[in-house]
Amino acid sequence: MSVAPVTTAAGVAVTARDLRKEYGAGQSRVVALDGVDLDFAAGRFTAIMGPSGSGKSTLMHCLAGLDRPTGGAVRIGDADLARLDDRRLTLLRRDRVGFVFQKFNLLPTLTAEENIVLPLAIAGRRPDPAWLRQVVAAVGLTDRLRHRPAELSGGQQQRVAVARALITRPWVVFADEPTGNLDSRSGAEVLRLLREAVGTLGQTVVMVTHDPVAAGHADRVVFLADGRLVHELVAPTAGQVLDALTRLDAAATPARGR
Repeated sequence: MSVAPVTTAAGVAVTARDLRKEYGAGQSRVVALDGVDLDFAAGRFTAIMGPSGSGKSTLMHCLAGLDRPTGGAVRIGDADLARLDDRRLTLLRRDRVGFVFQKFNLLPTLTAEENIVLPLAIAGRRPDPAWLRQVVAAVGLTDRLRHRPAELSGGQQQRVAVARALITRPWVVFADEPTGNLDSRSGAEVLRLLREAVGTLGQTVVMVTHDPVAAGHADRVVFLADGRLVHELVAPTAGQVLDALTRLDAAATPARGR
């Protein structure tokens, strides 16, 4: 069973409107997201950044349907996530959303190829052989498909995870600190793959990161502070991203001291 095809409107893959997320109540109440309005363009690479506790991971989890917001709306294509029950939301995530996490989340008993096609196997679907070859070639794993995760380097395991995220031809790939467990060389390789997924395969990527160098690969960077959208950069350089983060950290320091 699968959900109905999702279509994008006016080149927008994901939309957040007045998005709010709160935890606790009374004096222990924490506002993680405070009225966020954002559009994520289809076929573009967007990075989400901000100081620790700014709400960037919470935002991604709500956008991806991994967490339910307290208020506001999220749309992936023309699907309103608030109108989906748990079953349909699970199907949407399986069929239309790809995920790349800091921890690779590969099944150790499966080969690289079996891990890549796992989302399709769960859905009872066979991979398109031509698309599988294209994805495998794009991530440089053609000669590693029979290897299990323990036989692969960290960078190779993350490449398997990227291929798994792409295999369903999702409308959007969410990447949560995808280079956080990698050395600089392997991290650069994964960022290049995500960049090529956008440029060559027409994919939409939304990435949470704390690394200005990683964000420098994106088409656009949006910055959160205290659960609000406070700044953005288009066609950023790593230096511009670092400057923006430094200013946000400096602005947040007096508040922390109160």
